Amino acid sequence: MDQNDQSGQSVGAGPLSGYRVLDFGWVLAGALPGMVLADMGAEVLKVETHQRMDYMRLGRPIVGDEPDPEQHPLFHNVNRGKLSITLNTTKPQAIDLIKELVAHCDVVIENFSPGVMDRLGLGYEVISGIKPEIVMASISSNGQTGPLRDLRAYAPSIGALAGLDSTMGYEGERPLGLKHAYADIAGALHSVFAIVSALHQKERTGRGQYIDVSMLRATVATMGAGLMEYEMTGRVMAPKGNYDPVMSPYGNYPCQGDDAWVSIAVRTEEEWQGLKEAMGNPAWCEKEQFASRYSRLENRRMLDDDLAAWTRERTAGDITELLQARGVAAIPVMGAEDRLFNPHFRERGLYADIVHPSLGAEPIYNIMWNLDRTPPSIRRHAPLMGEHNRRIFGGLLGMDEKEIARLEEDQVLW
Repeated sequence: MDQNDQSGQSVGAGPLSGYRVLDFGWVLAGALPGMVLADMGAEVLKVETHQRMDYMRLGRPIVGDEPDPEQHPLFHNVNRGKLSITLNTTKPQAIDLIKELVAHCDVVIENFSPGVMDRLGLGYEVISGIKPEIVMASISSNGQTGPLRDLRAYAPSIGALAGLDSTMGYEGERPLGLKHAYADIAGALHSVFAIVSALHQKERTGRGQYIDVSMLRATVATMGAGLMEYEMTGRVMAPKGNYDPVMSPYGNYPCQGDDAWVSIAVRTEEEWQGLKEAMGNPAWCEKEQFASRYSRLENRRMLDDDLAAWTRERTAGDITELLQARGVAAIPVMGAEDRLFNPHFRERGLYADIVHPSLGAEPIYNIMWNLDRTPPSIRRHAPLMGEHNRRIFGGLLGMDEKEIARLEEDQVLW
């Protein structure tokens, strides 16, 4: 039966409706796989504990001055659609309850350090012993085996170890690195693909399997150009700023306004002529140094200076309109506010307004693809901590209210 999701749209069963996920994932890399599965219709039980809260529940409150684990917008984005249960895993009875839940689940996700689940008594051998057809995914920095298995690392560390950071920066200067949790996202999305593949195999064979995802490996896998350049030429990629080996001009150019920029990229002679025409064929375009694509590449810094002098006198929107009308790739460099209110993004549903009990309506980004028959959807706001203890332990496991209250008093459900 169709129902309305949190954005008010009518939605039916998602492509993964009927699957249940036990989600121990936390922070970004661990939260994203469950988020995607929930958007696709799976019931995702987020396992939390007051003993050590998800870092994304911590931080400066949006409203008021007191710490509040229900106010973090990033947590709301990447945990939407999930159900929250609280279990104090230092208590043996909590471990027993988790094992009971495993029997009702199809997937287990975790991104603790290697060995943590085994020490809790919840490793794959135990989990699969309870339910042989279970799919379990472990996401870690460097994988569950190998010399770097126990290396302490965060997403920027993985960018450095993968070699990604060594390519980010300006030509001839020190590497600046990518100040973005790229490794977390790469590892998480690779995990989703692996989980769905394992579920497909389970439907065919009735057998589950264990998935070992390395964020390092996932990051390296996206850097094919640099690896191929070294294999073919022996050259090691180094920071080159906005340099492109075949396009010039190429980069972000200053515009009218406070910190306003426009991205311009010219590949062909036809595009160069279109750029010249859009600018009114200024005399500097006829310099001998810009007579061919090769010469423009050789003199790109001079070309960038001349082009920047023109862009500074105009807004990014006006430049985009002028250049796009003549077949030149140009687009304003957008910030968060631009993305939120851009007409194209709004029509395509980049964000949905989801009402959260703590902060009211807030923009939550939608999943990055659509399926026309079984579309994914944000079905509910991110959960309050422990919001669904009674629904899961009372409904799914059949415990009565008295027993649930006792477990809360004993800080087993906590």
